[in-house]
Amino acid sequence: MSQSVCILGVTGSIGQSTLKILDQHPDKYSVFAVTAYSRIDALSEICKQYRPKIAVVPAHKVDELQSVFKQKNIQGVEILSGEAGLIAVAEHSEVDVVMAAIVGAAGLLPTLAAVKAGKRVLLANKEALVMSGDIMMQAAKDHHALLLPVDSEHNAIFQCLPQNYFQIETHKEPQLGVKQILLTASGGPFLNHTLEQLKEVTPAQACKHPNWSMGQKISVDSATLMNKGLELIEACHLFSIKEHFVTVVVHPQSIIHSMVQYVDGSTLAQMGNPDMCTPIAHALAWPERLTTHVPPLDLFTHSQLDFTAPDITRFPALKLARQAMQVGGLAPAILNAANEVAVAAFLKQQIGFLNIPEVVEHTLNQIDNASAEALDVILNIDQQARQVATQRITQLSR
Repeated sequence: MSQSVCILGVTGSIGQSTLKILDQHPDKYSVFAVTAYSRIDALSEICKQYRPKIAVVPAHKVDELQSVFKQKNIQGVEILSGEAGLIAVAEHSEVDVVMAAIVGAAGLLPTLAAVKAGKRVLLANKEALVMSGDIMMQAAKDHHALLLPVDSEHNAIFQCLPQNYFQIETHKEPQLGVKQILLTASGGPFLNHTLEQLKEVTPAQACKHPNWSMGQKISVDSATLMNKGLELIEACHLFSIKEHFVTVVVHPQSIIHSMVQYVDGSTLAQMGNPDMCTPIAHALAWPERLTTHVPPLDLFTHSQLDFTAPDITRFPALKLARQAMQVGGLAPAILNAANEVAVAAFLKQQIGFLNIPEVVEHTLNQIDNASAEALDVILNIDQQARQVATQRITQLSR
């Protein structure tokens, strides 16, 4: 029986990879709803090809989409708008699977809506868990949602853990013989840059990842190692484990996507070519497997694999993220909001590359931490953190 899929963020790299997998299995999946933020022409082409029932765009893009639909004679696709539209498709009764691939805090409410509706949620939006991890995980439990990680690292960890790991209460301690999680990081494009070289980094250089094809924001996060910091926080929530049981390992080849170490001395690793179609296909079909176009790993070609410890002096964002998880409460939400604002400013060349973690640290120090038990509190602190970060950016750019 075919499953209906809602793709939140269909024009991004994750959304495009999801469509590739669906194309290979038209008998198993159909596109019910798609959403996009600014790439209206790309969205219209997707609607023309896949004929979803619903398309969602920001309110100020509705007229443009209607006009493009008219030009291309696309009929039968209902247009919804804004946050309400995103939530409506995420929790829609006819949707079986939700790909949560909206970048940043904007993905929080629709992802939570999908979880509360008991969907199979393929989680590519790490910020949703960073901001409201405890709320999201409790909602998944309460509403019997299947929350499956799509990030290549978390998907690898998921594959390397015992199958019944998620059926027990872990109480933040490793269970079933698990000793620790090894979270791999490519190190980004500036792995071997000195601090002096990092001062001169441009947005174009930061967006050029050596192994993965990604959007601008996540590419910059990978370059600062903040992406790995956000993934560390996400891993703690997904796998119900304290941060000191998660070790970040720099692995430039991006062949081993992450590992799990056990008390008997075993280390299980998930390996594969760096292509997001593999974890997407795994999460779509789990516990079964889907065929993909991704070629199997050639171990003779990739005969050398390197591993080093991250340098938190040159890349302090990782240290800040770990500290935020140690403190808990609203600190991860503050960290995430400040980072989003700082990255946007860097991409506009308002601040330098090394100013990104500086803005984040300043914001964390300026705002009092508190419990993250309510969604409205989290959303309020998100706005407050953005204001503080923006003020700091104004000071730095004078």
